[in-house]
Parts: sequence; structure tokens; C-alpha cells
Amino acid sequence: MNVTRKDFLSLAASAAAMPVRASSPAPLPEIKAMLMHWGLNQWGEYVPGGLDTIGGTKNVYKTKVLFDEAVWNRFVDAMVAAGMNMVVVDLGEFPVYPSHPELALPGSRSPEWILSEVRRLKKLGLELIPKLNFSATHDAWLQEYSHMLTTSKYRQVCSDIIRDTSEMFDHPRFLHIGYDEEGFELQKGFKCVRCDEVWWSDFLYIVNAVESCGMRTWMWSDYGWRHEDFADKCPKQVLQSNWYYDEQLAGFDMASMAPSHKLARVILNLYKKLDKAGFDQVPCGSNWKSKKYRDSGRPVNDSIVDLVKYGRKFISREHLKGFMMGSWSGCTQEGEQHNMEAISLMQKAVG
Repeated sequence: MNVTRKDFLSLAASAAAMPVRASSPAPLPEIKAMLMHWGLNQWGEYVPGGLDTIGGTKNVYKTKVLFDEAVWNRFVDAMVAAGMNMVVVDLGEFPVYPSHPELALPGSRSPEWILSEVRRLKKLGLELIPKLNFSATHDAWLQEYSHMLTTSKYRQVCSDIIRDTSEMFDHPRFLHIGYDEEGFELQKGFKCVRCDEVWWSDFLYIVNAVESCGMRTWMWSDYGWRHEDFADKCPKQVLQSNWYYDEQLAGFDMASMAPSHKLARVILNLYKKLDKAGFDQVPCGSNWKSKKYRDSGRPVNDSIVDLVKYGRKFISREHLKGFMMGSWSGCTQEGEQHNMEAISLMQKAVG
């Protein structure tokens, strides 16, 4: 076919008149995250001298960092082999925060060590995301500041630490702020309890501090189990991780649940409620109750497999950003088997 100059100019004019469509960004891969714990002072209440009298011997405040680097490296290798693409690490007392070195314990790692791990894991295909739990139930790592909730000093310290963390992690996409299991009924005997508007005031301050550093806030969603207005009050840009571990063996079929499984229904319904309200979600599962499963005749707490199926069924594709799995065991020899089991179960669940 011979195209004359007149034909060419006509085609060019037609093409120029066509509307130009901006190319939409490629969708981000589904999050396949493991929750790991570098620091372990996120449970109980800080008591000077190291003894946590609230939780008994199980929640004794750790006076040094308990972290086995060789075990951690084995976890990293296992996560890469399992096809994970993200690791969320509970920090607590683990880093030396440049603005507040008084929070460091023997064994705390330097910002340089952390930054080198961020870059090392990135080369392996693992995005390292920090987690700082600011729940008043899980902030023993803040030491004396954990008893200063809502004060200007407390808020300044939190802002400082958030900024330090952003820099140590090379300005990550997310910062998980915890905020789980908080409320009077869950903190009987604690020195400091915050509820209702006081809780919201500190929470919104933290969200603003995170966003001021260019990160997106990620949180646990269980405040919504007990507060109907949670989905209305929480900023829509906050990434939600509603967690369901099926510790009570209630399953996922609400129609067949026993009357005693009221909380299970609340939790499972919250996934739907958050989706309807427009929140992005990363549902979280755990194998921490594997003993109960084994005692019932099942080998492990493999509920993460059914949680993934449930999430993909009831959360819209627009708002389902992935899944997370945690064993709630440390990076220690004692926690190695449980963490390895969690990685294997997550691989089975998400492929």
C-alpha cells in the first residue's frame, strides 16, 4: 500500500485529535507478610527494676535485648524460599533511637545495623516494615514515658521515635503503630489506662506524626470489636489489619457457630464492615494456639489458610492489599520452631 504525503498528513492530524489516555500505574503485588519480633517488651507494664507484676512471670520486663542473629538469618532464608515479600518487625527496645538513647538496653542495635538489614533484605526481595506498638497495653518498651500518656512530653517522644524509625528504615511505605488490645477491661491493674476521646486524641496525633514523615499508618483493627463508631472515626487512609486466629475453634461459618462464639462473629463481620467503609485491609492470622489445635486432634493452628479464603471472598479486590502471618514468638532459639511453622503455613495459604 502506497501512502501519499497527503494521506500521511491526514492520518497524523487524526491521531493528534484523539484523546490521550494517561497510563494507569501497575498494581502493586499482593502483600505476603510475616510478622517478626526484634524487641520483646511489648507486653505487660514497665516497672523500674525490670519486674512486671501485672502479667506474672510470663510477661517479665526484659532488661536486655533477646535476639539471636543466626536464628534471624535462618528466618530470612526461609521467608525468601517461601515466596514472602514483606517482613513487619516489632521494634520496641531493639533499636538505639538517636533522639532517645535512654530507651536502649544491652544488646540494642545501632541505626546503621538496621539500615544495612533494610538494604540487605531489599536485595533478597523482602520489604522490611517497622512496627512500633503505641497501645497502652503494649508500650513497656517506652519505659517511663509509657506512664505519661496524652501529655506533651509523651507526644514529643513518640514523634521523635517515629522520625528516627523512618530514617533507620530508609523512609518505608508503612509504619505499623499497633494500637491493639487497649481499654479498661483489658488493662485492669495497669497504672495508665486511656479510653474513649482520650484514646482517639493520642491515636490521631500518632497518625499525623506518621504521615508527617511520609509513611502510611498501619494498625490493628480490634478497637472496632468493641466500638461501633470505629469505622466512622478512623481516617480512611489508615491500613487495617483485623486479626482472627480462631483460638476457640469457632471456624469461619457464622451460620454454624455455637452461641458462645459471639466474638468470632464480631471479628469476621468487621472485615465486611471495614470493606464497606472504604478501608484497605491486610488480614492477619497466627499459629500461636497450635497446642490447642493439636490437643483437639489437628496438627497445627492452620486457620491462616481459611482466613485467606475468607478475605478473598468477602473483601473487595480494591481494598484487599494482602495478608500477614505471625507466630508471636521471638527471634530466639526458643521461638525458632514456632516461627518456622508460621512461615510454612503462610506459604501454604498464599502460595
